Amino acid sequence: MNSHRKLCGALILLAAFHALILFAGFFAPYGFAVQDREMPFAPPTRVRFFDVHGKFHPRPFVYGLKDDPANLGAYATDTSETYPLRFFVKSSPYKIAGLVVSRVHFVGVAGDGRLFLMGTDGYGRDQLSRFLYGGQISLLAGLLAAALSVSLGIVIGSLAGFYGGWIDELLMRGSEIFLALPWLYLLFAVRAALPLHIAEWQVFLLLVAVMGLIGWARPARMIRGVVLSAKERKFVVAARGFGASDAHLWFKHVLPQTYGVVFTQIALLIPTYVLAEVTLSFLGLGVGEPMASWGTLLSSLQQYYVLDSYWWMFLPALLLTPLFLGYYAVASALQERLKFVSL
Repeated sequence: MNSHRKLCGALILLAAFHALILFAGFFAPYGFAVQDREMPFAPPTRVRFFDVHGKFHPRPFVYGLKDDPANLGAYATDTSETYPLRFFVKSSPYKIAGLVVSRVHFVGVAGDGRLFLMGTDGYGRDQLSRFLYGGQISLLAGLLAAALSVSLGIVIGSLAGFYGGWIDELLMRGSEIFLALPWLYLLFAVRAALPLHIAEWQVFLLLVAVMGLIGWARPARMIRGVVLSAKERKFVVAARGFGASDAHLWFKHVLPQTYGVVFTQIALLIPTYVLAEVTLSFLGLGVGEPMASWGTLLSSLQQYYVLDSYWWMFLPALLLTPLFLGYYAVASALQERLKFVSL
């Protein structure tokens, strides 16, 4: 029961997180490349219900920012005018899931107000908007690479476990080579060997392909173990005795036994590959400007003055924590359910 509640809670968290990323254009107040050069490194905007005179406002509002004369490069709150929050406002156009064009945003501010809930970067770009748009790159890379790894793992692991003999020996010795490879350093080497100025979609596909092709070994070995056990079960032996073909046995009887391991491995690999993409983009070897990814959002943290002065630049990294914990909770719950079923 506890594992069931844990699984449901983690799935709800991940569904909400992925919905925000999928509909980034709707939830983001601004476009990922929109710059406000008058507001570099602006702190997060505080949403208020009470003004400086203690008066309650039923509609939440924000104050503006102005240069702080006492601190060069800092901002002070401008309380001369309030800017109420507006919901379902029309602003810059975007595409929903890359297909449908819309101009409706979930939240905005009236007049000349600015809404920077996670502050801005050095170019005055809204961090929240870039985080939501950047998730479409980083999460998609993790999902595609994990799907590729597990797909290869299913094919190779099933062949090794189902047929055994020299096929099993050859494939498993090959998997040991891939397990021994330092795949993150291999990613560095492959990306560094390519020209720096190539199309962003080519960089993206390269990262996905390399991560997916390197990471198949562990899922393959685990799936092989399940297949070795499944093919010896009585109903499989009986079906073989009635003349069922290998393809029928695999699709109808053996493959369903691997689903638990497959989903567990996907839940473990996605955050691993997301972190790999973030690391490469952070170091300038992944998706670059002006495209937004979670790695490019964190790349400014390589500069000491950003680390020292602008604490809100850490917020994108902190927001990744519940995502990773959600995936690991799903993997843990699935593993507990598999143990219960096996008993």
